[in-house]
Amino acid sequence: MKNVLEILRETGIVPVIRIESSSDAASLAKALADGGLYAAEITFRTSAAADAIRAMRRAVPELCVGAGTVLTTGSLGEAIDAGAQFGVSPGFRPAVACESVRRGLPFVPGVMTPTEIEAAMADGFETLKFFPAEAAGGVKMLKALTAPYGGISFMPTGGITLGNAADYLSLSCVLCCGGSFIAPTELIARGDFAAIRARAREVADFLEGFRADADHKG
Repeated sequence: MKNVLEILRETGIVPVIRIESSSDAASLAKALADGGLYAAEITFRTSAAADAIRAMRRAVPELCVGAGTVLTTGSLGEAIDAGAQFGVSPGFRPAVACESVRRGLPFVPGVMTPTEIEAAMADGFETLKFFPAEAAGGVKMLKALTAPYGGISFMPTGGITLGNAADYLSLSCVLCCGGSFIAPTELIARGDFAAIRARAREVADFLEGFRADADHKG
């Protein structure tokens, strides 16, 4: 059975989603899976997040659904109770990160600087969210961080598009990327799940081509 990090790596570009109503969650989950993406991060930026995670897991059991923007131990608990399979935070808050370990939830804390990386490493974390990726120096910054922190893998998020995703995914230190462009709030709000499915398919096709090219070059 694959673990969460393996699923995230295979997904390649994980949809990062803000959802306003849990009534849209089942249709959203089906659109992503039908498009070929099997992981999603539902951010705790709205009160609908926990119910959305619950509904998405129920609608598409094979979809790996995580919780994003987990800022407190309270929201961490809500995410776990809702069935979240992983957690992500934009920064590193030791109390939240360590509680995730205690409760057995795979967790990806956010970092932007060497000091933050070392603080997360000290608490045993080896997979970190690099946020906000583009604003923090993007690929160039990640290349610079790879040398002293060779054992760390990153999930860059923030400003990721199909136009720059290959540059990130080409780095050996990148586990996967997070992208909000796949299922933006406005498409969910107007019920345009066909458009979301099409975007998911575009990403899945891109990843297939990217990996085939990488295998050919290798």
